[in-house]
Amino acid sequence: MMENNKEPLSLIIIIGFMLLLNLVLGVDSAEKFRITRHDFPNDFVFGSGTSAYQWEGAADEDGRTPSVWDTYAHDGYVHGGQNGDVACDGYHKYKEDVKLMVESGLEAYRFSISWSRLIPNGRGPVNPKALEFYNNLINELISNGIQPHVTLHNFDFPQALEDEYGGWISRKIVRDFTNYADVCFREFGDRVSYWITINEPNVFSLGGYDQGNGPPHHCSPPFCVNKSKRGNSTTEPYLALHHILLAHSSAVRLYRTKYKEKQNGFVGISVYSFGFFPNTTTEKDILAAQRARDFFVGWVMEPLLHGDYPTSMKKIAGTRIPTFTDRESKLVKGSYDFIGLIHYTNLNITDNSLVLESNLRDFSADMAVLMHGSDLFANAEYPIEPWGLIEELNHFKLNYGNPPMFIYENGQRTASNASLQDVSRVKYLQGYIGATLHSLRNGSNLKGYIAWSFIDLFELLDGYESSFGLYYVDRNDPELKRYPKLSAKWYSWFLKGRSFAVEAIELEKDSSHISIDHFFD
Repeated sequence: MMENNKEPLSLIIIIGFMLLLNLVLGVDSAEKFRITRHDFPNDFVFGSGTSAYQWEGAADEDGRTPSVWDTYAHDGYVHGGQNGDVACDGYHKYKEDVKLMVESGLEAYRFSISWSRLIPNGRGPVNPKALEFYNNLINELISNGIQPHVTLHNFDFPQALEDEYGGWISRKIVRDFTNYADVCFREFGDRVSYWITINEPNVFSLGGYDQGNGPPHHCSPPFCVNKSKRGNSTTEPYLALHHILLAHSSAVRLYRTKYKEKQNGFVGISVYSFGFFPNTTTEKDILAAQRARDFFVGWVMEPLLHGDYPTSMKKIAGTRIPTFTDRESKLVKGSYDFIGLIHYTNLNITDNSLVLESNLRDFSADMAVLMHGSDLFANAEYPIEPWGLIEELNHFKLNYGNPPMFIYENGQRTASNASLQDVSRVKYLQGYIGATLHSLRNGSNLKGYIAWSFIDLFELLDGYESSFGLYYVDRNDPELKRYPKLSAKWYSWFLKGRSFAVEAIELEKDSSHISIDHFFD
């Protein structure tokens, strides 16, 4: 029964997507369905991104201390015992990378600041070498006409705070994070207009405090992916995200009262979202898909919009999910100028309500669904299904007040290798940029698209075994030389005004012999 219903639903979604695109863009054949950079507003920005631990390297240089991500990697939880000690050596090669950005035509660059580099003990004295590095990086971007988008926390808060009071499971971190944000706003805010407080807090809380497949590696049996000697998977993910929302809203309030009038910048937060589709047309699966979205996206967005968690979460999690005081609710509500969306792939959702009969449940069990789709814990390529992005953007438009949004991460994962012919990444970018334009023309309040990632990085889930980069990094070369992939060339040509067709491009069977000319007019 399930399989019979799944295919018609997927077919309807695909047909609907193509019909909507043709309707919006006013085309009568796939051959005429072409997109250029000029189809987007002038103030819509295209760019790419990295994050501190994945890109910088120089892990023990110039006063930097370990973050929880350093510890997680060095404890052997990343594939093959790999770590980000060197990563892409962006700390020393940032000028070279900015030069590549200029050559590529990037309009924006999203990166993160390492809290443990800037304030090595988590609080207290600021590291002058870190100030020098980030000032130099920001100045290099600005002088080359590239707009910086800066994330304050990307899975890598100082290990010192984890050791002292448990990091995000303690309310103490709210004050320390606010003080850290204050340093960043004060030192860099005259040139940085877009701030992201915390990157994908839903994934960070779930991976770091429930399943244990991310730093700081808290989890408890039987829910652990990797064994841990600390944590409580039934309560800590809820507690960590609660404190994240309080810290985020505190930083936003600080910016608005102390810096907004002079700096005229914007502060937001990013949220990870799948495309959530019911696996069948049964009422149970339809409700399960909505419940999955409530738990995964509404967990962050409902407090920001209404000052409280989704009703479905409070009903199921009960007293394990913290409550906001009236004052906290007012502070969290409306504490964003924009939302960053992290989206890669879709999931088909099946109801699994029977799990709610168990008295021992973590966040995933509370969600009470089975998820079918791409394996997030392997380096397989993502299917190209851009209708999921359209669905999520439409959901934000209809249910979350159509906030200003940047797509802050979107890209194709491939196995890491020296091949520069990343055809699947080109096709992926084409599909999702096409979906972005469709959503923009359909009323979504979109401000930019930031492809993940600019170069091959140290990835959270599988280290150097997978690749998202537009540029290949030769790790056998002591200089870590960068090489443009086909996707870098395609993205550059698009940004410089060349057009592309949204429909799947007919490719030669042997893609290793594909010429760049196959992708352009």
